[in-house]
Amino acid sequence: MSKDYETELEALQVQIVETQAWAIEKGLKVVIIFEGRDAAGKDGAIKRLTENMAPRVTRVAALPKPTDRETTQWYFQRYVPHLPAAGETVIFNRSWYNRAGVEPVMGFCTPQQHQAFMEEVDDFERLLTHSGIILIKLWLDISREEQAQRLSERMVDPIKRFKVSPMDKEAQDRWDAYSKARDKMLSQTHYDYAPWTVIKTDKKKKARLNIIRHILHVLNRPGLKADAPDKDIVFAGDKAKGQLNP
Repeated sequence: MSKDYETELEALQVQIVETQAWAIEKGLKVVIIFEGRDAAGKDGAIKRLTENMAPRVTRVAALPKPTDRETTQWYFQRYVPHLPAAGETVIFNRSWYNRAGVEPVMGFCTPQQHQAFMEEVDDFERLLTHSGIILIKLWLDISREEQAQRLSERMVDPIKRFKVSPMDKEAQDRWDAYSKARDKMLSQTHYDYAPWTVIKTDKKKKARLNIIRHILHVLNRPGLKADAPDKDIVFAGDKAKGQLNP
């Protein structure tokens, strides 16, 4: 699998480079949201996706905890400065959807703030897409057993020390609460103009390849040479309920 994976990954990365060159020429504005449980593979997928992309027009936004000032702002305000101009691609490693998952599960927002978000995100994303932004929303799904194994491996691997977080234990302890929040988010925020796509990530390498394939096919550059995503790994958010890890 390793040799085949590297060959396929390189071929897809070539297609990403070609697609980005086309997007720059056309002045496209692309936003890709990576959401998912802890240890679902967001960092690794983003690394392979962006490895050969143009650094001057590609940004990865992984926002830290809000400052005291930011907590008093309109919720979406801190994300707006990171949005792309023509020809740019912005990747959110976690996004405004923190308020649909981590924040309500961990008690970092009030029920009223959570409900307000669920009511307002429709309008926010409608404005984004009406402005010409191509919005690609990805949920990386992982099984409880695989997550536990990956979190355990982090603790003993010195190379992964920056991945270790006090939240790791909460990811397992609050598994059911995260599942409930995920299901609500996918069912209520899957829009025709900004749909969710679910990717199974228990097999990291297959997930990475299929994430790139999906992005390529959404952008759909003329002359694209890439297989369609594997239907056993990639699902439309509104049709993935039976495929999600409980």
